[in-house]
Amino acid sequence: MTFDAPLKIGPVTLQSRVLQAPLSGVTDLVFRRLVRRYAPNSMMYTEMVRAQEVHHLATLPRLMEIDPGEQPISIQLFDCRPDFMGEAAKKAVAEGAQTIDINMGCPVNKITRKGGGSSLLRQPDVAEAIVRAVVEAVDVPVTVKTRLGWSEEEIVILDFAKRLEAAGAQMLTVHGRTRAQGYTGKAQWQWIKKVKAVLSIPVIANGDIFSVEAAIACLEETGADGVMCSRGTLGYPFLVGEIDHFLKTGQRRPQPTVVELLECAKEHLDGLWAYKGQKGIYQARKHLTWYCRDFAGAAEFRDRLNKINTVSEGQALLDAAIEAIQTTGKPCLTQSPQNVAI
Repeated sequence: MTFDAPLKIGPVTLQSRVLQAPLSGVTDLVFRRLVRRYAPNSMMYTEMVRAQEVHHLATLPRLMEIDPGEQPISIQLFDCRPDFMGEAAKKAVAEGAQTIDINMGCPVNKITRKGGGSSLLRQPDVAEAIVRAVVEAVDVPVTVKTRLGWSEEEIVILDFAKRLEAAGAQMLTVHGRTRAQGYTGKAQWQWIKKVKAVLSIPVIANGDIFSVEAAIACLEETGADGVMCSRGTLGYPFLVGEIDHFLKTGQRRPQPTVVELLECAKEHLDGLWAYKGQKGIYQARKHLTWYCRDFAGAAEFRDRLNKINTVSEGQALLDAAIEAIQTTGKPCLTQSPQNVAI
């Protein structure tokens, strides 16, 4: 397989085989803009949206908001009720979604105890009914993101995957962990290879894609049609583009310097403030700490960023770190920057 060739998802053609995973509390419009700057042809996903909310709310939740012309883009939905899922899918397509992705892999208790996410691995009849309902409701491709099974003793992915394809799913993304693993241990890529062998639809590999090297190793081991980046993009929106560029050219993009990372963090902070106001500042705290790794004084710097209450406070901290790096080669923030709004 040549990975510079387009990826076909039913009638939708993607010019990239590297996808940005939907991540709760992360992949909002602001984050997607940053990733897309370096990976303009990659499929992006919204944060997952509960279909029940779409049913009961008079207006669509902001999680479903996408930029005009933001393509390629998919809206991810979750629920355990096929009728709600079909209804929500129609509204997602009206918002501009080019595919509908169904979350059948989230391991979080508040999702699984309500019958969503990876709990559907234990309810294959319901999972199949959900796919059929969404396929019948919309005229865009329906895809599914899932895991290997509930636990090591309940790895059901091969039969589960075949049932989803038979129900009409046109692409499957497999996170190579069980629900019990959460995000611990190693992703079991060997199971993704087995899934690829039993399906005719595209299979995307997910799990432990933290670098170009990991992406290549995963594709070689699994034979998957592409890779989906998840946690590797936290504080590093360059990753999807780096992998995509290498797959297409065989050449590496220069990795960003610490200063470039901090400049990106500043832009991310500004974007969240402009888009969400004070809520965006609180959400920015975690993003800013993710950007600040692998340099002297990073731990102390993260602690300060995790306490910001205003955009000017965060910008002043980041500016001081950038100035320190440019002057001394490391962000030695032994004193708080002056004129910071608290």
